[in-house]
Amino acid sequence: MTSQPSDVSTPPQDPSSPSDPSKNPSAPSDPFTPPSADEARAQRTYSSLFRIAERHAATDGQRRRQVHPHVLGPHEAVRLVSFLLSGAALLEDGEPEVDRADITAALSLVPLARAEMDELEVGLLEMARGRGMTWPEIAFGLGLQTPQAARQRYERLASRTERAADSADSADSAE
Repeated sequence: MTSQPSDVSTPPQDPSSPSDPSKNPSAPSDPFTPPSADEARAQRTYSSLFRIAERHAATDGQRRRQVHPHVLGPHEAVRLVSFLLSGAALLEDGEPEVDRADITAALSLVPLARAEMDELEVGLLEMARGRGMTWPEIAFGLGLQTPQAARQRYERLASRTERAADSADSADSAE
């Protein structure tokens, strides 16, 4: 019995597809190895910033809505999508409506924006202490009831930002 070629042909795989490990260096070489959550999060962060910048910060007028007119930061992207959704900022002619993917992109950036705010707060608290401010004065500035609450807040934020810096350093050294 001779085998006949089948009439059903399999379409060639697109070489740029994410399943091709040569085109996607972050794809695991072993299909049974789960993807790295950190790599996926980093890629999602970049994609989220790019998406929002491309759709809602492409023109000079749109970029003027941000703090920095040339680079869209995570907190600005989150704020921009929120303002456009709430009506606090208006869409320009030809600008696409904010869709679910824009909202998901903004939500993906919230942890990064929160981490930036934590770093800013820790730095400000350290500078305040360096300038001689007392914990009662700092507590008042933060709207906290006690100096102990202010100090605990600082310690918690310093610990969190230190862990984030350590994990970023270890990721950089792994490359």
